[in-house]
Amino acid sequence: MTPKNAFYAQSGGVTAVINASACGLIETARKHSDRIGNVYAGRNGIIGALTEDLIDTSQESDEAIAALRNTPSGAFGSCRYKLKSLEENRREYERLIEVFKAHDIGYFFYNGGGDSADTCHKVSQLSEKLGYPIQAIHVPKTVDNDLPVTDNCPGFGSVAKYIAVSTREASFDVASMYKTSTKVFVLEVMGRHAGWIAAAGGLAADADHDLPILILFPEIVFDQAAFIAKVKEKIDQYGYCSIVVSEGVKGPDGKFLSDQGLRDAFGHAQLGGVAPVVANIIKNELGLKYHWAVADYLQRAARHIASRTDVEQAYALGRAAVELALEGKNAIMPAIVRTSDEPYAWEIGHANLADVANVEKMMPDNFITEDGFGITDECRRYLAPLIQGEDYPSYKNGLPRYITLKNVAVPKKLGAGFDL
Repeated sequence: MTPKNAFYAQSGGVTAVINASACGLIETARKHSDRIGNVYAGRNGIIGALTEDLIDTSQESDEAIAALRNTPSGAFGSCRYKLKSLEENRREYERLIEVFKAHDIGYFFYNGGGDSADTCHKVSQLSEKLGYPIQAIHVPKTVDNDLPVTDNCPGFGSVAKYIAVSTREASFDVASMYKTSTKVFVLEVMGRHAGWIAAAGGLAADADHDLPILILFPEIVFDQAAFIAKVKEKIDQYGYCSIVVSEGVKGPDGKFLSDQGLRDAFGHAQLGGVAPVVANIIKNELGLKYHWAVADYLQRAARHIASRTDVEQAYALGRAAVELALEGKNAIMPAIVRTSDEPYAWEIGHANLADVANVEKMMPDNFITEDGFGITDECRRYLAPLIQGEDYPSYKNGLPRYITLKNVAVPKKLGAGFDL
């Protein structure tokens, strides 16, 4: 029997290690060429499937694919494009099946977060209804760390490491200048509904580094009076403080402090700019000099300081996706299972997509201190292993060497186009 081809796509915000998952997936597929033909990647994510804009990864050398492990961002292009429900727009899903049929694709690997898991699940359902078998495997990825079932999500460990390091270094900077200059530094990090990334800032302070750090979590309603009192307490004790604020922090009215009134392609509020909001509150209430920064893309693109744990897990999940497909699994996601905190140990399990799609994992109550501005020892035990180890890329002329693939297009077979 002629082996079926595979389709792989990257979805949503990219990370420092999503290409490591692509590397694990493609390298593993190549080892099973008797059962999996070519791996076609979607140019700019699922849009590549809808528009029949496919990339032939077989045109890339083994060395180029291996270099993906050390390269940040999405090598094939990603997108924020949410397929509607089957009831709203069945045509989109039918188009996917048409493209899969035309290119003899029997495996669908979708590398993304919660929305991607939902899409992957719907594709598996529709393929059964239309009588064209597709094994749909979701490969987890999200810096927000908010997918259920899996212990953590690839991309998060490296962001957590970046934020922890940046918070520590910035705190040292402020500590050296607070007598005559800045007394408060505010760092804005990603995290719409879940405060995992913000929590990582708490790792900057430990038994060897007594640093005054406050965290604003999206799980905790912003109480301005309590916050100002806490800032004053830290200033009185240390002379300065650092604040890590999640972009998704909400006020008592339920609105995001940074809501700009805009919406992205998923219908989510376009956030950004909560750091200056918080900084101005401090200025108005306490009259203190401040500086603020937004980590933004820097936090998720920082492959130069990626966590080795994160890189290894991202690669392993890409490899596991292919292995699950070869076992005949469908509508499933490989997941990380933590087997021990100390020493840290993990293995690969799996979850049904029905249990993953459209479910967000928030920070548990016992991970946030009673005052709402810090992390507990339980949280520290959870986070600490995820930022362990360094996995530096090679350098040339003082800069990291990253791969840019040729991304050769697969000839189109369908005459009719498709309007997005």
